[in-house]
This record gives sequence, structure tokens and C-alpha cells, in this order.
Amino acid sequence: MKKHSSKIRDEIAKLQEQLKTAETLEAKRIGRIALKAGLGEIEVDENELQAAFEHLAERFRRGEVVPTEEKGANEHSRKGAHAIPVASGTAAGGDSEA
Repeated sequence: MKKHSSKIRDEIAKLQEQLKTAETLEAKRIGRIALKAGLGEIEVDENELQAAFEHLAERFRRGEVVPTEEKGANEHSRKGAHAIPVASGTAAGGDSEA
């Protein structure tokens, strides 16, 4: 049985709303983590920060977990992971927003 185009459009609209909600929740979660890490307190070019996030995401996709110093963190970390240095401002060759 074929679906009418109007029914398909309704389903697409519902899925788009679900996607928007999911992305909002993910953004809030990542934003909270970034603020806890102190990223809200430093001046860094947005493109540079996005590149650093992309690099970090790629490391997680490869299975490299960045170790933390929090209690119990090593239980979930994988061997061979190293902290990622994130340079900012003119020292990194980026544009300073100061």
C-alpha cells in the first residue's frame, strides 16, 4: 500500500522536529562540558576551536580516550591516549579577538 505524499511530508516534519530536539540536547550537553573545562573563559577563534573539537572527535572515533585526572577516570580510559594540547590566540598563529 502506497503512502500519500501528504502523509510522507507529515512524517518528515515530525522527524525534522525530533532531529532539532536531539541536536539541541546534544548541544546543551557538550556546552556544559566545555564550560566545565574552562573553554568559556578563554578567547579563541571559533574556527580554531571547531578544528580542535573535530580533532578530538576523530580521536574518540579511533578509540583513543583522553585520560583525565578525576578519580576513577582511568577505569574507562584506553591505553596509549595522550592529552590534546589546544593552543589559542596569537601564540597559535590564530586571530586574537582581544
